[in-house]
Amino acid sequence: MFTGIVEELGEVAAVTDAGGDSVVLAVRGPLVAAGARHGDSIAVNGVCLTVVDHDENGFTADVMGETLRRSSLGALRPGSPVNLERAATLQTRLGGHLVQGHVDGVGRILSREPAKAWETLTFALPGELARYVVEKGSITVDGVSLTVMAVTGDTFSVGLIPTTLKLTVLGAKQVGDPVNLEVDVVAKYVEKLLVGRS
Repeated sequence: MFTGIVEELGEVAAVTDAGGDSVVLAVRGPLVAAGARHGDSIAVNGVCLTVVDHDENGFTADVMGETLRRSSLGALRPGSPVNLERAATLQTRLGGHLVQGHVDGVGRILSREPAKAWETLTFALPGELARYVVEKGSITVDGVSLTVMAVTGDTFSVGLIPTTLKLTVLGAKQVGDPVNLEVDVVAKYVEKLLVGRS
């Protein structure tokens, strides 16, 4: 479980073919690697990955084909910046919202509208996720917990403050770039419970 508060802007060191349709992802991130152990969970652009190996500079993780197909991790190359967050503990401040690190779909940036002190980003919203996204609700974009400013049938918008623009990959992403989306898990459970009653 994560909170959607990015701890470190890391960088992909290597992407190595592991045979079949899987890869080994090597990530530079000394902050999140500090104290890491084999088997720990670290979110990379919002995708929960398991630490296989690590040193003081970063870690490696196995990424299977299913994850590559259902997230934007397949587009990563050496040098790509990535948002990193270690799994939450019982002592962690819940500054964002409850994030599982299970990507629900991939969206794309449709527009960026800069203002004096912040920026509005609008994203394409996959149709199957639209029912879970509400104005003023929470959504995770590339591992960043954000509040939805506006939503239509197939788009949603968020406002990014300078800190988010500077300390996450969202500051450098361009129109057309893919992003990992995770909707609020509470909405999915509520829907399942209501469907079960009808």
